[in-house]
Amino acid sequence: MKKSLKILVVVESIDINDSSGIKGRVALIRNMAQVGYTLRVYHYTRRNISLSGIDCIAIPEQKWTLNYIFGKFQLLLRRLTGYNLNPWVERKRGFSFAFFNDSYSIKKALEKEKDFEPDWVLTLSKAASFRTHKAVLAIPKWHQKWLAYVHDPYPMHFFPRPYTWVQFGYLDKQEFFRDISKKMAYGIFPSKLLMEWMGSYYPDFLERGIVVPHQMLNSSNENKSDIPKSSFFKPAYFSILHAGSLMKPRNPKGLVEGFQQFLRNFPEAAGHSQLLLIGKQSYFEDYLLKKKNEISQLYVSEGYVPYEEVRTIQNCVSVNVILEAKSEISPFLPGKFPHCVAANKPIIHLGPKVSETRRILGENYPYWAEIEDTEEIAKIISLLYQRWCENNNLKLNRPDVARYLSADTLKEILNTYLNP
Repeated sequence: MKKSLKILVVVESIDINDSSGIKGRVALIRNMAQVGYTLRVYHYTRRNISLSGIDCIAIPEQKWTLNYIFGKFQLLLRRLTGYNLNPWVERKRGFSFAFFNDSYSIKKALEKEKDFEPDWVLTLSKAASFRTHKAVLAIPKWHQKWLAYVHDPYPMHFFPRPYTWVQFGYLDKQEFFRDISKKMAYGIFPSKLLMEWMGSYYPDFLERGIVVPHQMLNSSNENKSDIPKSSFFKPAYFSILHAGSLMKPRNPKGLVEGFQQFLRNFPEAAGHSQLLLIGKQSYFEDYLLKKKNEISQLYVSEGYVPYEEVRTIQNCVSVNVILEAKSEISPFLPGKFPHCVAANKPIIHLGPKVSETRRILGENYPYWAEIEDTEEIAKIISLLYQRWCENNNLKLNRPDVARYLSADTLKEILNTYLNP
């Protein structure tokens, strides 16, 4: 009989309103608890917050260290003069004062842990931070049981094009991650393509990598389909939703103009169709403002929309959209992918041929196009509209994908490696 594993989780935040990445980390933690693992969660959220039924410990910030003092001085200097000292600091040291102090704060809290005696230690991060990884890297006694979760390529210059940002101190960051790959027990990746991508730079990730996809919660609150209270959402309409911030490489032009072409092809749809873009759109404000004046059926939010409201709308629209950057490859599994699968609505996937989303949905999935292929996007929307006219309760109907993202599969994967 397999024993019940004890896993110490070290995470930067458990506030689901922090970022889309944190929503995914919290879903993973919740599903790990659901399948029977005993968890203790150390989190650096900077405020008291907890997850129901899970032992959570807030990590305090270490104040009055040299890194803390220099970090505060740097912030004060920037406020008073506008001069940002951080690029110089990162060129010299590889990382910011805040990175070193936060990592030290996490390490100090973990060193006080005496009674849990974990079988495994899982580090979870957000964005380009990896402070939790830095902390555990400094605790050698845990390296043989360390599960290093890698959610994105790192450093930034390892992102596929069109992402081309090279960070200050990139060589130090690169060696930091090489150190992680050498000393961890396993690397955990939400995407098979991401594991292969990172393994091309750090071969240890290929040798000791585990794919654990973003999790779909089995929560009635997550999957509820109450009618949204938002005034812009029309429940009786054929509605297409893209939820999430549009970073510069995620250009919505093909989607918007594909929708516009659809309306030309089906003028009768104009009175009961809408395209909703919810989230920050700062890179495309001028373009979208122009298009809003041309297309009355286009709604663009003014900025951030609360998580619960977005989830409710995702569950009630006719179609959800996943929009990725124009590239030869997208090794990322979008954080909202499990939300879209849980909503059980058709997904229009706009992205490269080689992508994790397409790998999971299958090469023959009918609602896929390159992000700039306006004609193909218009055809997909037209096909879905015709289906909607026959039955306005469209379904994704992919139990295979739902199971892949489920807690049951999570347990099967982890037990294979961690509890054989």
